[in-house]
Amino acid sequence: MATLLFQGHASCRITTRSGAVIYIDPFAGEGYDLPADLVLITHEHGDHNDLSKVTLKPDGVVIRSADALAGGQYHNFDAAGVHIQTVPAGNRNHDPKECVGYILTMDGITLYHAGDTSTMPHMSVLAPRKLDWVLLPVDGIYNMDPAEASTCAKRISGKHTIPIHTDPSYQYNRTQADRLSCSGKVLLEHGQSIEL
Repeated sequence: MATLLFQGHASCRITTRSGAVIYIDPFAGEGYDLPADLVLITHEHGDHNDLSKVTLKPDGVVIRSADALAGGQYHNFDAAGVHIQTVPAGNRNHDPKECVGYILTMDGITLYHAGDTSTMPHMSVLAPRKLDWVLLPVDGIYNMDPAEASTCAKRISGKHTIPIHTDPSYQYNRTQADRLSCSGKVLLEHGQSIEL
């Protein structure tokens, strides 16, 4: 079974059932000891793209937002046994022409890491996909606040929703995470892991 380690802020490490290691937005916390098959960067802010933390396997792949948006188109990728769909992300603090979210399909599950974003039109069409895991930012300063994230979570209708990017100080803000209101909410503090 795949596992997710929430390293903190918007950083997470996924290990698939076959042992592939995926990092999304490396920056915060610990747990960078496993060499990466795949690294996904949602945008080029310093709190999302610290590749110095990651050791890439010789055949490892890094997909940055510029790759995902090459030619002004949203691209899909297949790497490390994972299908990666690029979707829009952005808000007044994050240019949608430079930011993306990712939907990963692996081991029979789907996981959506929204990146730094507020409500985006594509979220309305995600419900029929019955996503298993949804990671939404809730800090309310640089991204949507918990009320807006709650509306997005209900619109997306994923089985489980994890609040991330809970505080601009990079610390875990349990109060802010608690304010996310949706069914299937899962709270993970920095360094906690879960089976997907």
